[in-house]
Amino acid sequence: MPFLPIDHFDDPRIADYRNVPDPELLRRRGVFVAEGRLVVRTLLTSSRLQALSVLVTEAARRSLADVLDPRAGDLPVFVADRGLLAQVVGFNLHRGCLALGARPALRAATDVLASLPDRALVVVLEGVGNADNVGGVFRNAVAFGADAVLLGPGCCDPLYRKAIRVSIGGTLRMTYAKFSSWPDPLREAGKAGFTLAALTPAGDAEDLARFSERPESRGRLALLFGAEGAGLSPAAAAAADHRIRIPMAAGVDSLNVATSCGIALHRLQRVAE
Repeated sequence: MPFLPIDHFDDPRIADYRNVPDPELLRRRGVFVAEGRLVVRTLLTSSRLQALSVLVTEAARRSLADVLDPRAGDLPVFVADRGLLAQVVGFNLHRGCLALGARPALRAATDVLASLPDRALVVVLEGVGNADNVGGVFRNAVAFGADAVLLGPGCCDPLYRKAIRVSIGGTLRMTYAKFSSWPDPLREAGKAGFTLAALTPAGDAEDLARFSERPESRGRLALLFGAEGAGLSPAAAAAADHRIRIPMAAGVDSLNVATSCGIALHRLQRVAE
């Protein structure tokens, strides 16, 4: 399939690229949008998800030629000038590159937990609605060898365009799932052999470094993180087997949730094992 030039805003072949800033509309269409050359490259080379098409400027097409050319037989690649591309999608694209992907069937978090090996590290989020934070958590999870990210109530959609962009494509690579109810499935995770460790700034919680020396930190481990400010709900915190903290300087209240996640995963990472 040759590269396909686009000359008109109303070309029906790119209908799903219109109104990209509307996440609910994209969700109803069963698609998500990957934005930027690095993220689109990830979608095409190392994602677990299916790319449907690409919409690029000529400059972006040349930049991605090494991954686009081999897909010329099965992946539609639409090429438009920068002005037309911005008109279609509804905002100015600095890197001139978008791709559409198919939303996968959503897996149940309990099914994901049951499928993981005897030594597994997962991140569980509750109420983390900020796209930057969710993207940062997924980026950390990929970097430090987590097996999955599981989402409780109130969390941002990992396939929201900004979350994908902030994660540098991490949400396209990392296994994730949602809990259908809360917080009872956390107790089911315990029955499945997972140790649940809740991150908290409370002074009476166990130091992360000391916890990392425990045998249970090296088996099936789920790290629980709550929303900015409120933290974990009492019910979720009560389900945890351990409360752990990251030591901070006096007078510092807490850390950003994505930062906390990165520190904890680095300490408990599995990539070097």
